[in-house]
Amino acid sequence: MRIDPAGRVVRSTTIPHSETNRGTPIRTFLHTTDGVTIDSVYDPPAFVYEPPVPAHDVSAPPSRDLVFVVAHGFTGDADRPHVRRVAETFTQYGAVVTFSFRGHGASGGRSTVGDREVLDLAAAVEWARSFGHTRVVTVGFSMGGSVVLRHAALYQREQEGRTGAHTDAVVSVSAPARWYYRGTAPMRRVHWLVTRPEGRLVGRYGLRTRIHHREWNPVPLSPVEAVPRIAPTPLLIVHGDRDGYFPLDHPRMLADAAGDHGELWLEPGMGHAENAAPDELLRRIGDWAVGQGG
Repeated sequence: MRIDPAGRVVRSTTIPHSETNRGTPIRTFLHTTDGVTIDSVYDPPAFVYEPPVPAHDVSAPPSRDLVFVVAHGFTGDADRPHVRRVAETFTQYGAVVTFSFRGHGASGGRSTVGDREVLDLAAAVEWARSFGHTRVVTVGFSMGGSVVLRHAALYQREQEGRTGAHTDAVVSVSAPARWYYRGTAPMRRVHWLVTRPEGRLVGRYGLRTRIHHREWNPVPLSPVEAVPRIAPTPLLIVHGDRDGYFPLDHPRMLADAAGDHGELWLEPGMGHAENAAPDELLRRIGDWAVGQGG
């Protein structure tokens, strides 16, 4: 049994998995630079081999130096089944860190819907490196997809004092390109959830998501503005052609902003974010991530 920062009893520190020869997951609360506690889980690779197999071999076992840091979508958390499925798949390629954004699940604070969440991701990346991994790939979905883009732009390898928080490759899945988009019915519902007091009550008690009542001030760097600043870090943009939240002009705007340093995958028949991402796509993302080390 664990007690979270708000004094609530939360679930066991043991994360169930199907791999009997994988090490025991580690769970802890991280602390962001602005003092928020972030519920986080480290899953070791499913298998460890010596010596490592070359990264270009798609049949290779997981890389000992590689760790994925997974940033979930809005109203998700580290214990959601779709987040656990993503983590389970990526452990076939390396270690995995999952976490709950502020205001989500057992983490402290309140959600700022993609603004200060970059601090949560930075804390998770630093923790991932503390296990000795030398290559971090951030993978974000929906809101998390916008966060990984802004994080990669703001935390560069060469910046003084931030070397432990940078990423070595970025995968953004089902992300918006611009803020305040209300062009689809699902996004209009999200805006009601975020901006209306009754919506925030639904978020808190129905979706385990505590949303901050204050508007952004200042408005954070948008995903499409962040993308040009990511180079030369490898970037993969993934989007479903049946995404009900963000139509295809969003990934195309991101890809155009990335230019030659980005790669765009438009997935036929795929909807939105983690729930819609098939295992086959997750495996291709894993292969792409391993290949960035070659």
